[in-house]
Amino acid sequence: MTTSADRGTIPRRALVGVFGGLFCGYVGLTAAIPVLPGFVRESFGATDFAIGLVVMATALTALLVRPVAGHLADRYGHRRVMQMGALIVAAGGALYFLPLGLAGLVADRLLLGVGEASLFTAGAVWTVSLAPHHRRGQLIGLYGVSMWGGISVGTFLGAALLPAGYGAVWGFSVAAALAGLLLISSVPGPSHAGQPSGGGGLLLRPALLPGAALALAAAGYAGLAAFVVLHLQARGIHSGVAVLSGFSAVYGGTRLVIGHLPDRLGPRRVAIWSGIGEAVGLLIIALAPNLPVAVFGGLVMGVGFSLLHPSLALMVMNLTDSSKQGAAIGAYTSFWDLGLAVWGPLIGVVATGFGYPAVFVVGAVCAAAAVAVALCVRQPSEQPAAAG
Repeated sequence: MTTSADRGTIPRRALVGVFGGLFCGYVGLTAAIPVLPGFVRESFGATDFAIGLVVMATALTALLVRPVAGHLADRYGHRRVMQMGALIVAAGGALYFLPLGLAGLVADRLLLGVGEASLFTAGAVWTVSLAPHHRRGQLIGLYGVSMWGGISVGTFLGAALLPAGYGAVWGFSVAAALAGLLLISSVPGPSHAGQPSGGGGLLLRPALLPGAALALAAAGYAGLAAFVVLHLQARGIHSGVAVLSGFSAVYGGTRLVIGHLPDRLGPRRVAIWSGIGEAVGLLIIALAPNLPVAVFGGLVMGVGFSLLHPSLALMVMNLTDSSKQGAAIGAYTSFWDLGLAVWGPLIGVVATGFGYPAVFVVGAVCAAAAVAVALCVRQPSEQPAAAG
């Protein structure tokens, strides 16, 4: 049967279901984030460590489950695994209503991490399977915009619903995830994405170098998110949150406007320039004498960082057999979780020992290292362009 990808056209109705399902799933997943710290403190009198554990528990299981979810999507179909992810997110929201205690709440958050990993990973490879070959990188980027949009809307609406009580937030989380399930189910899916051909494990070789580059690039984002406001305050510059806002806006806007560049120019070439852009933006922030310069640095970093992930993901796809792309993209995405888990505390050590500007210098060095790693990834599809 001829598919839209074979014809070179974009199946817009199908992508509405996949992107919309991801968006709604992340709205449901993140609506609880802004209210969980207060809930844990009020309900259990918990320490800051316990609050951090509850909020971040999803990252642990997401890190471990992404390659497994991708493997299952390859074997049993992307639609089915994505539906399972949305169902788990809805079930996790419903479990908030039960008096499970602190340990039970942590277990529920771990379960939600399984749902997040299944939802995102299966949908990512499904998007690639629906996309024309020359638009894969662009659609991977837009898929990420759907995720970040869901996170932004979910956290905003969760905080807005808090005056109505925690139950309103939990109920909204369930409803949003079920809406995502309906959108996903509205898209016809192939019976199987393909049977895996042989072994190879879950951590596939094509994902290793691009994944390592992504983990290195995560250092800059971790530093920006955690310390840009404190860095600017130490210099007597207020409203440092404007740097984060500018970064976020240009991050999404870049993918909307020039998200086709990895397909058009080649993913390795764009990954190299993206890593350089991230490094330059971080150095500008490190040296910024005032807010406008710092905001400009955030914009430069945002443009570069925005196209880095889809470029590296496309490199993974180009090197992976179609029957194993789910496992490969799951393994690749896990490096982002790993990078944040490692760089979060390490960047804090750098800030304590060497000061806030060093945080951004280290991030820039790591971005440059990500470029060096990307240069080591051979992309056969780019050979003709290099020869010309």
